[in-house]
Amino acid sequence: MRKRTAHRWQLTLIMMAGVFVAVGSFWLVQVVNQAGEEAQADKFRDEPDYIIDRFSTVRMNKNGQPAYIISGDKLTHRPLDDSSLIDKPFVHGLATEQPPMNIHAQTAVVDQGNTRVTLNGNVDVVRPATRQAQELRLKTSTLTVYPDEERMETDAPVEMLVGTSTATGTGMKANNATRQIALGGRGTITMPPRAAH
Repeated sequence: MRKRTAHRWQLTLIMMAGVFVAVGSFWLVQVVNQAGEEAQADKFRDEPDYIIDRFSTVRMNKNGQPAYIISGDKLTHRPLDDSSLIDKPFVHGLATEQPPMNIHAQTAVVDQGNTRVTLNGNVDVVRPATRQAQELRLKTSTLTVYPDEERMETDAPVEMLVGTSTATGTGMKANNATRQIALGGRGTITMPPRAAH
């Protein structure tokens, strides 16, 4: 009788250990599967949710008037940070109070609720000549534009041409509304001699 009871206890302990091992294995498999699913979801989270070829979009100002047009060869939107990557962007200002600005670059990133555009690669800014002002041209490698505020800035080297005069510097802050440009760092200014009267 004692052997049977001892044998039952051993069998019960072995069965309980087996149940714990089975439950623990099942739990471990579930944890590993869930981690794998989350990793797979994270892998696709940064995938674009839409891509548009040869696009153009008009941004309105606070008064409901067209403020500027952004166009490009391709727009890729990423939902993770609600940013858009643009290939061959072209930004055309439509402000009526100031001469329009035209900006070309290799790429651009639009973020912060479409209020900041960071242009990269051969950035070329042109403000056409008017009766009151000569043509203005800025060249740099990167430029951050805040279209709603009509201002732009960079920390990169800048070359500025106004008519036949040239100025260079490292860093720039410009405000199209006030028509003020400040070049930073050490730079040069080249002005041709005035014509004799």
